[in-house]
Amino acid sequence: MKSLDLAKLIRLNSIKMVYDSKGSHIGSALSYVDILAVLYEDILKYESKNPFSEKRDRFILSKGHACSSLYACLALKGFFDIKKLEGYGKNNDILMNHVSHKVPGVEFSTGSLGHGLPFGIGIAKALKLKHKIPPKVFVLLGDGELAEGSNFEALLFGSHHRLDNLILIIDYNNLQSLTTVEKTLNILPLGEKIKAFGWNFLEVDGHDHSAIYEVLLNVPINGKPTVIVANTIKGKGVSYMENKVEWHYKSPNDEEYIQALNEINNEK
Repeated sequence: MKSLDLAKLIRLNSIKMVYDSKGSHIGSALSYVDILAVLYEDILKYESKNPFSEKRDRFILSKGHACSSLYACLALKGFFDIKKLEGYGKNNDILMNHVSHKVPGVEFSTGSLGHGLPFGIGIAKALKLKHKIPPKVFVLLGDGELAEGSNFEALLFGSHHRLDNLILIIDYNNLQSLTTVEKTLNILPLGEKIKAFGWNFLEVDGHDHSAIYEVLLNVPINGKPTVIVANTIKGKGVSYMENKVEWHYKSPNDEEYIQALNEINNEK
């Protein structure tokens, strides 16, 4: 399967899950789909039937509220039966509305923001101690999460311990809660801050599969961890959701659901 095909299927399944469950956070889920598709199709080393393989790369979703896309991706890549997606958001189901480690392929439960990177830092450090050539750890962080001080403590730790097997991807869709990130708590100039913490800093169009592949494939191994800022669009792939902050909270009605499916299916 090509990453573009995988991305389309992730979007379709994620929207169905949110529609059926009357859940939320679909805008956040759609913004990082293309990154997810390239990672799971072309970059990550994993065994879907042996999700705890010692040699696996780790992917940690810190913005745990955007879990519908990750669940869809894991099902499509064979970690569990795709029919299980029907249980998303239902009482007593393991497919909770915030990502859960009870789901095969999920490394860590997140929901409270700012936890994914500190956890990923610890895993990356442990892997470097254990392996001569350690597996890689990829953490996907929401831009709004950078308001959490725990991330900056983790940035200090990562550079101090020279964790060049750690790649932090920031899903920069520039919408947070009720407005833009800059109006909520300005984090700019981000590149200069990241470099000052001793990390490599890269930037990419978060919806360009070729560009995402190239930047992930060529992450420098130079004694420094790496930050990749992926510039994305919240609600990407559905015209009425794109760059609309309300889709952090809403689920589509019947008419909106049909329109979303048609737009994604007809995208060229």
